[in-house]
Amino acid sequence: MEEVCILVSLYNSVIIVWSLSYLSHSFDHPLPWNECPLVKNINVTDLSCLRTVSHQYFWYHTTLSASGHIEEGVKALVLHLTLGIFAAWFLLFLIMITGLKVSIPMLIFSVFLLYILLLCLFIRSLFLEGAIASLRRMVTIELSAWASLDLWRQAGSHVLYSLGLGMGTIINLSSCKTGGSNYAQVASLMALVNLVTSLLATSIIFIVLGFWAATSGHACVEKGVSKLMKLIDDGVLPQDAKPPENILLQPPLDYLDWISNLPRHLQDQVIRFSPSCSIKAQKEKFMEGPGLAFAAFSQVVSLFPASSLWAILFFLTLAVTELSTLIRILEGIVVPFQNSIFRNYPQLLSAVVCLGGFLGSFVFTSRPGSYIMSLFDDRLVPLTLITIVAFQNVALAWIYGAKRFREEISSELGHFLWSFFTFLLCYMTLPGLLALLIICLIQLYQRVPPYYIAWNSSVTQEVKQPYPQNTLGWVTFLSILTLLPIPVHPLYQWWHLQDHIASERFEKPLSKKMPLAPIKHFAWPKHRLVKSNFKMQEGNSESSLKAFSLTLDKGPDVVPLRQSNLPSSVTSQDSSWLSLPRISSLTSMLSIRSASLVPSRQVSPISTEIDNSDKHGETKENHKKSVQ
Repeated sequence: MEEVCILVSLYNSVIIVWSLSYLSHSFDHPLPWNECPLVKNINVTDLSCLRTVSHQYFWYHTTLSASGHIEEGVKALVLHLTLGIFAAWFLLFLIMITGLKVSIPMLIFSVFLLYILLLCLFIRSLFLEGAIASLRRMVTIELSAWASLDLWRQAGSHVLYSLGLGMGTIINLSSCKTGGSNYAQVASLMALVNLVTSLLATSIIFIVLGFWAATSGHACVEKGVSKLMKLIDDGVLPQDAKPPENILLQPPLDYLDWISNLPRHLQDQVIRFSPSCSIKAQKEKFMEGPGLAFAAFSQVVSLFPASSLWAILFFLTLAVTELSTLIRILEGIVVPFQNSIFRNYPQLLSAVVCLGGFLGSFVFTSRPGSYIMSLFDDRLVPLTLITIVAFQNVALAWIYGAKRFREEISSELGHFLWSFFTFLLCYMTLPGLLALLIICLIQLYQRVPPYYIAWNSSVTQEVKQPYPQNTLGWVTFLSILTLLPIPVHPLYQWWHLQDHIASERFEKPLSKKMPLAPIKHFAWPKHRLVKSNFKMQEGNSESSLKAFSLTLDKGPDVVPLRQSNLPSSVTSQDSSWLSLPRISSLTSMLSIRSASLVPSRQVSPISTEIDNSDKHGETKENHKKSVQ
């Protein structure tokens, strides 16, 4: 799981940088993504901002400085993104060396504030043009879409990633539980919160996409002409900027031709005051890349009064939430190494992890960095998560046993779980995961290579570009490298188990050659019977020793020993390790006890002779003293 956490943390840090970039621009008034940016040299290519929505233009040109294809490689880094990556990982380093518990109150604050802001954005978006039609389209079932394998792959990947399955974040979160065995309630609540969050965010994005589609083409030209006429009447623009009277009867692209024929100073003003809509009619979706959420949410934020304040609150909360999520992911990397290798150097481990994350995130700060991020998010991470969760399901449901797991959870909860739980765990979860895994492999290694969404600045729109073969080769290599610990760890344990069994077999013939001494010659350490010889009579001590020898002769299965037949010193010293506190440790306790008790009964003749010689010597000394 640590390898998947490393991959997710790398590109998740870029989302923090994007949030910080939007946050830095939120202090400007008016918001820079709500209108076309000012340009010094006006020419035909600069009219590209009017061919699409300004929010999309701001995302690709200002935030990303995106290239046209992924083949460009990491040749040059975008400066503000690189500085943002450094700030994000340095802040993570400070949080880690001061203690990961700082993320818990920060997570609680950011989650509640983010839900309040999302609810406000959703209510405001309902008043946009085409909002009801967009929601109706979102809930409409399209059979052709249900038949799409790519849709099922994306949906399954989203569920695994949003719930944190296969990354260990759920285990780390359960460690913060304050008490009570409410695992079922916590799991149900997390699934419900994840569902509500997904529906709320998806509704906002659908409404914004519908608004862009409803206001593009002729509607955008009408909106632009009416705004220009109002600015001319108010004296902001000169009369030379007045559009032709029949411009509304002509195709929308003729409006762009009219703007391109204006004088340079008028072009600057018309482009600056143009509305945030697409003059070119969009037949397909406006955005499909990772920046769709940023462009959609920035659109809704700009519609509020005091939009800069709302933008600051939203993107600050989004950055804090992503930072808290990244800290939770880093716990899955740091905690295993803190308990093993870097136990005495926790700050050194934090420095190594943050430095490695900072250097590894450079690839996402390049011009094609958003395309590489899409490759990780859409192809690599889902493939590894599905494989890891499938192995976890096999280990839990089929090797450990779903019924045994249900019984243990029921004993913790105090009541039985739903009986259908074992059926879902065994016969529904695993086939679904295997189906998703097959779909991922088919779409990754099919004859027609998968595509990614790139920005074509010449036509001012997103285009589909096929992934190059070397890029898919990197996906294969990284996925194998990530999944390599799954077979390595069992093989490592099996190898050491074979060494342990071989050593036991090597020692067993030696113990068989040693003859067993009679029970009456059983030698108990003298220092344990010193007090009992003074406090007990000779007959009582001999009977107690005989009873203790008979008890040991029955073997290691007699637990616990009868303390009434033991001397007080033996009882007080040995009763702690003879008791079994938990049933789950029965096997290990029996193996330890059998290894410690059986050799004590196998007394060699040499030790017996030494013991007899000691007794003979003591008799001679006593005889000499009596004679004297």
